[in-house]
Amino acid sequence: MKKIVTLSLAAFLALQVSAKDVVKTGINIGPLPAVGYSSDLGWHYGALADIFWYGDGSKYPEYVWKANVETSWYSKGNSVYRAFFDSKYLIPGIRLSAEIAYLGNKTTNFYGFNGAAARFDPERNKITEDGCGLYLMRRDLFRAELTLQGKIGESHWGWVGGIHFNSFKAGHAENKDLKPENDYSLYDAYVDNGVIPAFEAKGGRHLEFKAGVVYDTRDHENNPSRGTNLEVFVYGSPDILNGRSGSDPRNHYLKFGVHFKQFFTLVPDRLVFGAHLAAQGLIAGNAPFYTLQSIQNVNRKNIITDGLGSTLTVRGTVPNRFLGNGYAWSNFELRWSFARFKLFNQNFILAANPFFDMGMVIQPYHLEEMKKLGSEYYTGQKETLHMGAGGGLHIIMNQNFNISFELGKCLNRNDGTGLGINVGLNYIF
Repeated sequence: MKKIVTLSLAAFLALQVSAKDVVKTGINIGPLPAVGYSSDLGWHYGALADIFWYGDGSKYPEYVWKANVETSWYSKGNSVYRAFFDSKYLIPGIRLSAEIAYLGNKTTNFYGFNGAAARFDPERNKITEDGCGLYLMRRDLFRAELTLQGKIGESHWGWVGGIHFNSFKAGHAENKDLKPENDYSLYDAYVDNGVIPAFEAKGGRHLEFKAGVVYDTRDHENNPSRGTNLEVFVYGSPDILNGRSGSDPRNHYLKFGVHFKQFFTLVPDRLVFGAHLAAQGLIAGNAPFYTLQSIQNVNRKNIITDGLGSTLTVRGTVPNRFLGNGYAWSNFELRWSFARFKLFNQNFILAANPFFDMGMVIQPYHLEEMKKLGSEYYTGQKETLHMGAGGGLHIIMNQNFNISFELGKCLNRNDGTGLGINVGLNYIF
């Protein structure tokens, strides 16, 4: 036993001694089978690759450009087809990010609007022998995005502008395990009672524009140990792509988004405290229901950016539990880098991150219409703060490629039961 302990300690110390980074040059490809699990989406399988070009290494740990491609599926019926490109150096003085993606969601979760006002029954949050699928609907999304960023003088401030095309297909869930005679969902009840207007119940297409400012003093974007990052922007869409009858209103809308991230070094190269405060909401117009769960930001860290609720916002809660015209949330975590080593000429970090999250709806959506549903679907409760806590393990390669394992537990049974589990890529902020 003493020999095992001694050898383990020696191996750990050897990892620490060899912790000095190898400067990466040229191309670095991280191909992976897309094998994972999410309590939101089920088992994940397929293939993906992160491709980094470091050039002569003078900018390391920054990359000259990055590309990501993925083709994968989830056992609950979802699919991902995506290509992404990001570079600060392709165009002098301009950061360019572009994405094209199709996210198929035959059985996405839908728990209603306005958080605590929407009744949640854990016993009906599953498919049983009777075919219950109360909290399921279909929501497919095709999106194409182009974002440009630039510096304002020699300061840490910058500007951002972007154009996005989003095509949503919404409707009844498509699940072969559901029996038709019992297959009546919350989505159906909302459509039948006018909470979801009939003219937007099947989805729609939107050309979205975004503009704002960014402030950034982080020492590294993907794995920072210190610094501040602030994003403030507005985004919106004129309803020019959807055919409307004379009696149907237009879904023009203008929204705002704010993300504030702060990182403090507590122990150099070992322990970092990170905080993320965020909000988004409606300024003017009418946003259709199928856009409410789309979390907007300047630099996308994850392929699926749905909320509020889920493994990417308030971890441990069920996905999209808290939908409204506007919502706010926060994430706090410690990031402990407990091992640094070189393997196969790559720089690795092993890190753990205990976390605490909270969020709530701050602008209701069709609350008066919800009140007409009765006690089966409407609680009459005022919105409250929803919280979750947990921890994770991260395997980080070359400061940029991050394989993440996180488990979260919500602190209120009305926000979900069991553990929220996510195996994916990157820190959530």
